[in-house]
Amino acid sequence: MLKKVAVIFDEIFFKHRAGNFHPESPERLRFIVKRLKERDVNHMIEIFSPDRATKEEILWNHTEGLYNLIKTSSEKGFFQIDGDTAVNEHSFEAACYAVGAQKTGLRLLFEEGLNYVLALVRPPGHHAERDRAMGFCLFNNIALAAYYARNYYGIKRILIVDFDLHHGNGTQKSFYHTDEVLFFSTHQYPYYPGTGNYDEIGTGYGRGYTINVPLKHGCGDDDFIFFYQNLLKPIAFQYKPQLILISAGFDCMVGDPLGDLEVTAKGIVRITEIFKEIAYNFCDGKILFSLEGGYDLNNLSEGIVTIIKKLVEEETKYSSYEVSPSTYALELFRKIKDLLAFKGFWEI
Repeated sequence: MLKKVAVIFDEIFFKHRAGNFHPESPERLRFIVKRLKERDVNHMIEIFSPDRATKEEILWNHTEGLYNLIKTSSEKGFFQIDGDTAVNEHSFEAACYAVGAQKTGLRLLFEEGLNYVLALVRPPGHHAERDRAMGFCLFNNIALAAYYARNYYGIKRILIVDFDLHHGNGTQKSFYHTDEVLFFSTHQYPYYPGTGNYDEIGTGYGRGYTINVPLKHGCGDDDFIFFYQNLLKPIAFQYKPQLILISAGFDCMVGDPLGDLEVTAKGIVRITEIFKEIAYNFCDGKILFSLEGGYDLNNLSEGIVTIIKKLVEEETKYSSYEVSPSTYALELFRKIKDLLAFKGFWEI
């Protein structure tokens, strides 16, 4: 029997617009939805409608001031929040449903027995901080997914992985102080938003539970896969997460107009295999992916399809790929390893 991937989607996500020429456009999602109707993949998915997040739920991670700003700004029609981030009359509702999609996804995982959920949402979320919308993001969807898991299902060890081109500064800030979330990010650096250097490892009880891999422009599959195989996997096997949440941004792929990393489908395949292996060992197979960036429409849609096809495969144990990391990646790995070993956090 085919194990399907639950896809959470609603047409409200088409209605949010940040401007006529904004790269984070409804066309991104239209292209994905059209691709998912094709014969090679449509039998692998089942579509579900999202819940709408309540104000109380959104305030788990955000201030009332930010909540009211997004709400009242949308009521004005088009409103520019900052140079990158804007709303229209539908944006507040879309953002509430984008958060609520995470709630739906966790219900499917923990109450309906599904293993894999893909939340196809707009606006994205990983840049949104507690009191600030920024970087195309209004509310932090993946951070609130972690709050749903903690508050409704009592999950105490959550792994969040962010492979978007841009560092998820909002997600990092949400959990920088706690060991109940392990945050792992690969991203182009230095680049927007300017955070995510390797020495940002958390504070207080969270020290050692933020792992940043700042890749330089031009890094491709070998560097990308190297860090997931040799850094994420051993740390995750020590942390033993009860749930995996993925900020899935496809702007890390070669040719994206907003970035300079060179990841291909090969890289996406391998990290998905690693996610599955971690989930199989510690999470009863449960993974929730939530859409972030990606502005080359072909990369975006094929990246999504690549993940879906890999998820529905029966195989759950994979051999490591032979890779040839760059000198930069090897030096960065040494710095991260030395830092974490010196502080006594993880064996790598």
